[in-house]
Parts: sequence; C-alpha cells; structure tokens
Amino acid sequence: MTSVPTIKFNNGYTCPVLGLGTWKSQPGEVTQAVKDAIDVGYRHIDCAHIYQNEKEVGQALSQKIAEGVVQRGDLFITSKLWCTFHRPDLVEPAVRKSLQDLQLEYLDLYLIHWPEGFKEGGDFFPRDASGKLIPSHIDHLDIWKAMEQLVNKGLVRSIGLSNFNKRQIERIFAAATIKPAVLQIEVHPYLNQNLLLEYCRSINVAVTAYSPLGSPDRSDTKPGKPLLMDDPSLKSVADKYGKSPAQVLIRYAIDRGLIVIPKSVNKTRISQNFNVFDFHLNSEDMQHLAALECNGRTCTLGDEEHPDYPFHDEY
Repeated sequence: MTSVPTIKFNNGYTCPVLGLGTWKSQPGEVTQAVKDAIDVGYRHIDCAHIYQNEKEVGQALSQKIAEGVVQRGDLFITSKLWCTFHRPDLVEPAVRKSLQDLQLEYLDLYLIHWPEGFKEGGDFFPRDASGKLIPSHIDHLDIWKAMEQLVNKGLVRSIGLSNFNKRQIERIFAAATIKPAVLQIEVHPYLNQNLLLEYCRSINVAVTAYSPLGSPDRSDTKPGKPLLMDDPSLKSVADKYGKSPAQVLIRYAIDRGLIVIPKSVNKTRISQNFNVFDFHLNSEDMQHLAALECNGRTCTLGDEEHPDYPFHDEY
C-alpha cells in the first residue's frame, strides 16, 4: 500500500500531506466514506463540529481500529472549534464533545475554525430580527490561551488556525506560548494565496488547502469563469499526464508543499484522489495552473460587516 509523505510541524509532530475532507458529507454517507478511505490508505481525516457528522466519522474510526486495519497512532485526526464556542470557558467542553463523538482520547490537530465569533448558545448561525449574524466579540488572544490549555491537558497535540488573515495570525503569534502549527485556508489555482503561503513559510507554519478542487458543487463561481474542474487549461494538463482534473489539482497542492484534504463520499473518487503519488507536475505546468488565478474564493461566512471578517485585507 502507498504510504503518504508527511510534513513536519514546528512542534515536531508530523501530518500526512493528503487527507479526506468531511465537510458536506452527509451523516448517512460519511461512515462508509471514512472506512473506504482508510482501506485505500488514507490516514488523515479532517473533521469539524459544525459539519455535524463527527459521530458517524467516529463510528468508522472505531470500527477500523477494532478490525486491526489501523491503530490510533497511525491516524491523524483534525477537528475545529466553531464560532459560537469562542468564549474561553466553552473551548474545552467543545473539544471534549468532538472527542466523545469521534471516540478518541486526543486530537492530532484542533483549529479555530474562523476568526469571527458569533453569539454563544443555541444556533450555530445566530441571527437578529433582520437576518444578520449576531457577532460575539471575544479577543483572539483569549481564545488562543484556552487552546493552549488543551495541549497542556493532553486533549490535543497541535493547535492552529483556519481562515485567519496575516494580521490576525501575527497578533496570535506574537503572544502565543504554543505557536500555531497549521493554517487551513481555501487554496486552488483560482485562489493561489501566494502571499499568505509565503508568510506562513517565513514563520514555519504548515498550510492545509481546503476546497482544492474549487468546490465543484457550488454555483457561485467567478463571473465569466467556468468551474475550476471544467477549466480547459486544467483539462489539457490532466490529459498530458493521463490523470483526472481532480488528481492534477491534488498534486498541484502537494507540489506546492501543502497538505491537501479533498472531500468525497464516492468510493471510486476517494481511491482516485489517493492515486497521486506516481507523478509530479513539472514547473511549466505548475506555472500554467498558477496563471488561472482570479481571486476565485468560494468560501466565506457571508458576514462582511463582522469586525473580525478576514477577507477585507489583501491577505
């Protein structure tokens, strides 16, 4: 079986460069998807409380461990702190809920899912009478102190950030006792994130690319641009290597030194997405794909008025 290369974090832990994403994987489908992925050779599963399927992921993990297919130490499991749990006293209960659902004693990585906080308690997306999201104004440094305690208590091994911009990362980095190990952001040829990647390299923070296939199920792509997976430039590169567009996009992320977490619940595609370790993209094709850049971001929380909205800054 192919063993997946790993990236070493700034704290010495390692992470497989390819993982299975579980965002938008339905509870009824995700258990089988995770089992299929582990059977194929995936050892890295990316989860989050907000995906509302961690119980089902946990069933798959416990079954594969019970069958002896993997041991806990073979697996790298990520989860994320949702925006309504930013208050420091809510952080540990939030991670314990994820651990309970995933049937694990520790997480390999726990991320602050978004820099924006929302009103605590009740809905995941609390809205006022006019339909606007209700913000919660917890200082990122206070959340980070609570995240550091999770490491100190042995509940998580590494901690990091997701969807934070450079200014927000810098502020945490300056005050942190335990530095962020990872930044997880949307990255693909329509949104290359070059400046943010350069910054993360300069401070030794690993980067995980989510939506590496450009969110093919979304309809709100850039006006005048095809869905990334349908882009003729991408298809020409895929044809050259005898690979699918998805395989080329996954390889593109890996060849840029990123961790990449494509999502699928389809057994054939899960297997195809894993079959990316028998080729490299040459520098000319890497440049060809990078030139598709169009600031084609597909993922925001739709809360541009929030004081901590991360995408007003250049990066």
